[in-house]
Order: sequence, then C-alpha cells, then structure tokens
Amino acid sequence: MDQTAPVRCWRCDDAHPASLFCPRCQALQQLPPQVDYFTVVGLPRNPVVDEAALTLRYYDLSRRLHPDLYHTGTAEEKEASLQNTALLNRAYRTLRDVVQRGQYWLELQGEQLGRDNNRVPSALAALVFEVQEKLAEARDNRAEGNGDAAGAELATIRAEVHAQVERLRTTLANNLTQWGDEKGTPALLQQLKTCLSEIAYLRTLLRDVDKESEASWNG
Repeated sequence: MDQTAPVRCWRCDDAHPASLFCPRCQALQQLPPQVDYFTVVGLPRNPVVDEAALTLRYYDLSRRLHPDLYHTGTAEEKEASLQNTALLNRAYRTLRDVVQRGQYWLELQGEQLGRDNNRVPSALAALVFEVQEKLAEARDNRAEGNGDAAGAELATIRAEVHAQVERLRTTLANNLTQWGDEKGTPALLQQLKTCLSEIAYLRTLLRDVDKESEASWNG
C-alpha cells in the first residue's frame, strides 16, 4: 500500500497525505481505497496501540463524521460521511483487539495464515488430545443422564482452553511490541504467524466445547 501518495481536496484542491479532513480547509475527504486503518484513526502505523487513546480518537471522529452533520452538505460530503463512518467502525473494531490487530498487521506485511490453518499446531497437540478425551467423557455422561457431571467437566475444559488463549494473547502482544517499524525479522514474522494460528485453532476448540455445553443443557 502506498501511504505516501498525496490526495487532492475536492474543495480547495490542496494536495496532502490521506486523511479524513483536509489540513488546509478542513473539508471532509473521501479516503482512497488502499488507505490503512492506522491512517483512518489518525495514529502512527505501528502495531502497538494505546487502546484508551484509540477509543477517545474513535468517539471524537465518530461525532465529527456523523451523517446528521452533513444532511445539507454537498454530495461529496454526504458520500464521504457515510463511507468514512463505516471505514472508521471497521478500523476501530480491528485495532482495539490485539488478535484482530495482529491479523491485520500480518496482512500489511503481505502475509496470511494459510489454507492449512485447520491443522493442529504441534505445540497444542497434547492439549487438543486431552480436550478431545474430556469431550468424549462429557458426551458419555450426558448419554447416561448425568448432566451435572457433564456440565462440570465441560466447564473445566473451557477454563483450561481459555487460559491458554489468554497466555497466547500475551505472547502476541509481546511480539507486536518488538516490531518498532513496519518491517520485522523473519523470526518475528514467523512467531506472529504461529501465535495467530494457535489462537485461531483454540478458538475453534472453544466453539466445540460451547456446542457440547449447549447440548448438555438442552439434554
């Protein structure tokens, strides 16, 4: 993505870096399609984000972009208000969560998790095997009419998997602090991909546990 190419204000024709408002006349701008989410919220392009500052920035921009402010404006302003509001919402949802931010940062590096992300990560093999065994035990308890035992077993499983997700979120946050600029080392990039893959797989595992819990309650 070329973040340095200037854009021109539709009102004053001033050339400036992509931004929601023209620095010269403050007219609302239509952002180019390739703009990144950091530019949208007006923060440096860095994977370490101050979530409190991000939230304050989001609410301030939401008020300034609200379509009600432009209902008597030009066609350019009305369209920019709607498009930029939707873009701002997507940017905020992505950047405020460390996992979504990590995934987005990976995309900015021109990388992705890959189609084989449904394979069990080697570091999680023992945990996955244990969880599958416990799920089978919970199903047996439910089939025998012992719903309380099944429910307790599933609660224990969920807590264990959730704790592992939280540990990985911490690892992910630490990884993102090491980038410093837009490019990282190959080892740092691989760690980012591995961490995101493991989180994604554990979230799938949590959905399996929740599905079994729902069946136990309904049963």
